[in-house]
Amino acid sequence: MIIVTGATGKLGRQIVERLLTRVPADQVGVSVRDPQKAKALADQGVRVRQGSFTDAASLAHAFEGASQVLIVSVDKMGEECVSQHRAAIDGAVAAGARRILYTSQMGAAHTSHFQSCRDHAATEDALRASGVPFTALRNGFYAASAIQLAGHGLESGEIALPEDGPVSWTTHADLAEAAAAVLAGEARFEGPTPPLTAGQALTFADIAGIVSEVTGRTVTRAPAADAAFREQLMGHGAPAEAADHVLGIFEAARAGEFNVLDPTLATLIGREPVPMRTFLREQLTAEDAR
Repeated sequence: MIIVTGATGKLGRQIVERLLTRVPADQVGVSVRDPQKAKALADQGVRVRQGSFTDAASLAHAFEGASQVLIVSVDKMGEECVSQHRAAIDGAVAAGARRILYTSQMGAAHTSHFQSCRDHAATEDALRASGVPFTALRNGFYAASAIQLAGHGLESGEIALPEDGPVSWTTHADLAEAAAAVLAGEARFEGPTPPLTAGQALTFADIAGIVSEVTGRTVTRAPAADAAFREQLMGHGAPAEAADHVLGIFEAARAGEFNVLDPTLATLIGREPVPMRTFLREQLTAEDAR
């Protein structure tokens, strides 16, 4: 049985949806914190069990009978993040999984400027130490994050952010398709995959230009000093650690950590990944319709 964790989240849900087009529902199980939120999957014949990375007993039940376990990374930082991932890896090993998959990120490295990439590197170390074959899906930076980071600037007409660098923005949908293909055995990778990226690496100046073209409104890119940006985030209620985490995205981008293009994602999904221009048009049109 293929077990997917975090199946009610944005990425995990889409992975399961695409996996169900490839394998029978009775071969798929999900581990979720709240089974009620996965009722639609249960209605399709997917095995739904409660599982938490902070409760080893729940994982033993949720991972029972697993041939593969896909660990979708948690939305935490630092040791809390890595310890939860270690617990999930231990649970998969105890359940007898023959392969563990993990949603890592391009740029995963202990020396990264971005905390999440350092956490992914530590988790990949734990996977290597587990003794079980593993695949770390080194996903491109989520395209949805660009909209979140630009925030109000998309409406005000001025995207005021720290200096950045090109980023290979990649959609959740394309990454979910790739993960499903790997889980279904359409491709196999030992250890980390090549970066799973879209076909362009864009800066926020590029994004401002695209938004201007798509909406017909002038959107400009304005620089913001790192320290001032950090203070602004904290002024809006962000803890210092969270503000540093966001700032780390820009520091890593400036260092070129996300400026990588690779054809592996296109090969896995059998087409060119969705361009940022298409993604932005769809998202901005949907927002205007609301």
